[in-house]
Amino acid sequence: MAGASILLCDKPAGITSHDLVTRVRRERGGKVGHAGTLDPFATGLLLVLLGPATRLQRYLMPLRKTYVATARLGWRSTTGDPDGELTETGRIPDDLTLPTGTVRQRLPMTSAARVGGERLYRKAHRGETVETPEREVQVYRADLIDADSERARFEIECAAGTYVRTLIETLEDAYCEELRRTRIGDLSVDDAGAELTPADALAFMAARELTAEEATSARHGRAIEVAKAPEDDPVRLMHEGSVVAIAHVQDNALRPKVVLS
Repeated sequence: MAGASILLCDKPAGITSHDLVTRVRRERGGKVGHAGTLDPFATGLLLVLLGPATRLQRYLMPLRKTYVATARLGWRSTTGDPDGELTETGRIPDDLTLPTGTVRQRLPMTSAARVGGERLYRKAHRGETVETPEREVQVYRADLIDADSERARFEIECAAGTYVRTLIETLEDAYCEELRRTRIGDLSVDDAGAELTPADALAFMAARELTAEEATSARHGRAIEVAKAPEDDPVRLMHEGSVVAIAHVQDNALRPKVVLS
């Protein structure tokens, strides 16, 4: 499994997530990917996947995200962020409560989601406007940290796929001026620069220790028979401290779906 690792990066403002991945690829070589995009104006934790760890994207993407968002009050933005056309309204919201629980959001035109086979932001760059789809997201908490007559800061914990700038726009006369991702699951931006093994990055996942014979079978994609299927799914298949594969539970067997070594 040499070369499979997860690099915790603190993305600066002004570059895309792809820019940061390209920078790491130039420095490290090999296959490089990431698990969860940040907008160019946003900063904070980006998980950069190196080598075979790029296969783990599907398991890291759904993790809960925590953000600190600064809302500029009395202003509006055509994109909900500083990159749009800004208009001062002078109206300060009376209530600084953001919605939590199941929240229905309409995808912004700056989204990377595809509509009609093309990413929305590409249409927006050409000046096109289309009816974007709505979807439900989960906002677990949205705590007001502090506020004055011009700005309010929130700490927001939400499910993957939540548009924080769209959440800030529910205040009506406000846009998301600054956005910083501080956590992805149990991983913190405070540890930026650290390079984790798949075993550490996937510590939230159930594990099954394999014998040497079972490890060989898993490396070849063969199912591991178990007397009783575990309740957790998926499962890390471990051997001598390393992740051999990620398996899913099926018919009292652990069937490897992603093999790392």
